[in-house]
Amino acid sequence: MKIGVLSFQGDFQLHTSAIGQAGAEPVEVRNRDQLFSCEGLIIPGGESTTLLKFLEFEDFTQPLVDFGRERPIFGTCAGAILLAREVENPSQCSLGLMDIRVRRNAYGRQADSHTEICRSPVLAQEAFEANFIRAPIISRIGPSVKVLAYSGSDPIWVREGLHWAATFHPELSHDRRIHRMFLERVRQARKIADCELRIAD
Repeated sequence: MKIGVLSFQGDFQLHTSAIGQAGAEPVEVRNRDQLFSCEGLIIPGGESTTLLKFLEFEDFTQPLVDFGRERPIFGTCAGAILLAREVENPSQCSLGLMDIRVRRNAYGRQADSHTEICRSPVLAQEAFEANFIRAPIISRIGPSVKVLAYSGSDPIWVREGLHWAATFHPELSHDRRIHRMFLERVRQARKIADCELRIAD
């Protein structure tokens, strides 16, 4: 199974390594053919405004939206910003694939980056490490969005339909449970799509 990592900017190499360790074939995605050869995609952390400029220059925004209508995307940190329907502090364009509002750089400067030990029901309440680097905050979630983990009262990992968003960096940890769970989500989406195709035939 091929899982793409959007590789214009940001910490994409750590995600490609994590995907390989989790048991799938990573693909560094920089064009449409590479994108649609994959069954799922990770949009990594980095600088969201810089990444948007790359997407605009490469005419890559609409292909990402088209991909996200059919296949799972996992956005981490800046990737979560790009998936959001609304972005604030300041307002900026996004893919609008998840019904969430995200506030950029909500935790402050680089010096305010930190690591927390968090828990999630989808990990059987076992602890996992969440690394926050100039992290955004999810300030609103829509009615169809499910929160998978909190930091205090703030959602830090959410799911809606095919897609996931996390305000932390799972690739910075040696724990690959979250990446393995995303691979399983992609497998489930593929099975559902195959079943729908058989019914349509």
